[in-house]
Amino acid sequence: MVVKAYVFIVTKPGTSIEVSKEIKKIKGVHSADPIYGRFDIVAMVEADSPEDLTKLLYEVIEKIPNIVRTETSIVLQ
Repeated sequence: MVVKAYVFIVTKPGTSIEVSKEIKKIKGVHSADPIYGRFDIVAMVEADSPEDLTKLLYEVIEKIPNIVRTETSIVLQ
């Protein structure tokens, strides 16, 4: 079962472009685009299971420097 999700990311001021480039390098990340608005980056990710998605978010993405917080929306199947 593939789990797809959109991850909305807030970064420290002036770092969204740099952070989005780092996120794009991660396995399972299909896109990571800097945006204007409440969030600074929106990323589309895929994982093989809910557990793998949790690991991707908490152990990889949220450890990237300059990320302040994330909000994840899982895609309905």
